[in-house]
Amino acid sequence: MTVRRLAALGVVSSLFVACASSGPDGAVSTSPVSSEVSTSPVSSEVSTSLDAEAKDVVTRSSDAEGDGVRPQGLSTVTARITSVDGEICEVCMWLADSPAERATGLMGVTDLGGPVGMAFSWSEPTDGRFFMLNTPTPLSIAWFADSGEHVGQTDMTPCLTDDSETCDRYGADAAYTLAIEMFEGQLGKVGITPGARVELLAGTESPTCSIAG
Repeated sequence: MTVRRLAALGVVSSLFVACASSGPDGAVSTSPVSSEVSTSPVSSEVSTSLDAEAKDVVTRSSDAEGDGVRPQGLSTVTARITSVDGEICEVCMWLADSPAERATGLMGVTDLGGPVGMAFSWSEPTDGRFFMLNTPTPLSIAWFADSGEHVGQTDMTPCLTDDSETCDRYGADAAYTLAIEMFEGQLGKVGITPGARVELLAGTESPTCSIAG
């Protein structure tokens, strides 16, 4: 089976190239879970007050491609996506796998740069919920169990406020070890729909995307 590799380039307005033939994103209703992701998005390990390390993860970038806010201080990783139809796609993702990185997530981000999204990874299953505190860009999120099985998917609305209690909460239907965020409506373009499977490929972590466009 042919494995297709994709790295998205350009600013926030760029269209992602389809990596799998799949239908439109299906929003999956999610039931409440016991713990909450405490910032936008955050693992339940992190308080809502970001420390200096977390704040350094997001900074402004000014270059030839625009003046959008991009994630900084993160590595990238290759995610292998197997669509419900069995087509395999490999994409470059920002990797958030520490408490500080997960605490910041895509807060403030308007431009992903080369990676197509962000992968949040945990070493143990979690059931924390996400919310979009001070995250200006509408996002779609999908959650995956340790086996790689898709366990939930939905769209998330920006919550630009100083009061996190007013932000909607979004949770998966089961415990997960991986969550993937992309700009709203883009998950299906790389094959992420209910029934898909995703794994982060060992040995692919890199400061920049290693997948050729």
